[in-house]
Amino acid sequence: MPRFLVSECNPAGYKLEELLAILRADVIEKSAKIAGDERPEAQHVLANNVRVLQLLTEAIELARDSTRTLDRAFGPAHGAPRIGEAV
Repeated sequence: MPRFLVSECNPAGYKLEELLAILRADVIEKSAKIAGDERPEAQHVLANNVRVLQLLTEAIELARDSTRTLDRAFGPAHGAPRIGEAV
């Protein structure tokens, strides 16, 4: 059973793109706190965070594209899975 994502068992869950956007906002907030730290370790972590942010943004766009595809093909979600097997 998905713990975070919307499903039949978890109708109050998040869409994947929503959850990824929340994670991205947290990484941005953490990165802002270390942006002025000139130590090599902090700059290394910041560079890693920038890459993570790029990947999260890419993942958000992919998830949005999937949602648009499902909405176009099957209409908005109403609880039951639009594709795949029901659990």
